[in-house]
Amino acid sequence: MKKTILFIIPLILLFSPAVLKAQEIELDYSNEYLDSVKVNKKVKVNNYSLIGVQYGVSLNRMNFSPRMEQSSFFIPEYYGITYTKYGRMFGMYPYFALQAGLFYGHEGYKFKADEETGYMQSIEGAEQAIYDIVEIPMLAQFHADMAHFKLMANIGLYGGYRLRIERIGTYVSEEMVHKFLDTDRRLDYGLQGGAGFALVFSPVEIHFNAMLRYSWGTIYNPDYHSEYYYRFGYPFDLMFTAGVYFQLGRRYGKTNKMLKDEARKIVYGEN
Repeated sequence: MKKTILFIIPLILLFSPAVLKAQEIELDYSNEYLDSVKVNKKVKVNNYSLIGVQYGVSLNRMNFSPRMEQSSFFIPEYYGITYTKYGRMFGMYPYFALQAGLFYGHEGYKFKADEETGYMQSIEGAEQAIYDIVEIPMLAQFHADMAHFKLMANIGLYGGYRLRIERIGTYVSEEMVHKFLDTDRRLDYGLQGGAGFALVFSPVEIHFNAMLRYSWGTIYNPDYHSEYYYRFGYPFDLMFTAGVYFQLGRRYGKTNKMLKDEARKIVYGEN
């Protein structure tokens, strides 16, 4: 047994360099192979800005208390301009942005006949009303980025003003068609949010969004009908938009500011 061990040990020492050489050969990949390997590069988004225009349609209705039979209706006129600033939440969390905009759109209601009785409700003789409004949304945006694609979710508040009203109905008098009453409320505000995606071809981005707008501003004084029995009407709208945005600065990669900061550190050293 001892003779066998004494014979094996020299053999191991003799062939060790060959084994190590074989291992080196296995790790020596050819240039052709290395050229064929695809490395997934993670996109690191800069704190850049966007400015763009949107156009779309709105699906309008109201939340009434007490409840009233109604149906939703489309108005193909919702447009505006937005500014978006990308950055980090609290300086730490990436993929965050703040967005502000100015939009022109519509709110309204459209009553329908009760299925059992056939009775149709109205407000001041109007079976339908359309409000023209201007609004300023202030939204927080969370996004996930890829090279040429982006997913977005928005949530925030908005404030607005009802510019004009059009009452539609058989029993609406001519003077009431576009008249705001003293009991009507024109100030609008509430919650807004939604989701969307973007196609990115720097420096241009094409955005598609679906947004929900829930008003906290009733369309009339709650006691306009009775000082003892309150009524409320809150707009509840869904908007679908498409927009073209332009990048103000580089989306990713080194910006001019980054290059200047690097040059300053090389010349003057770390501060």
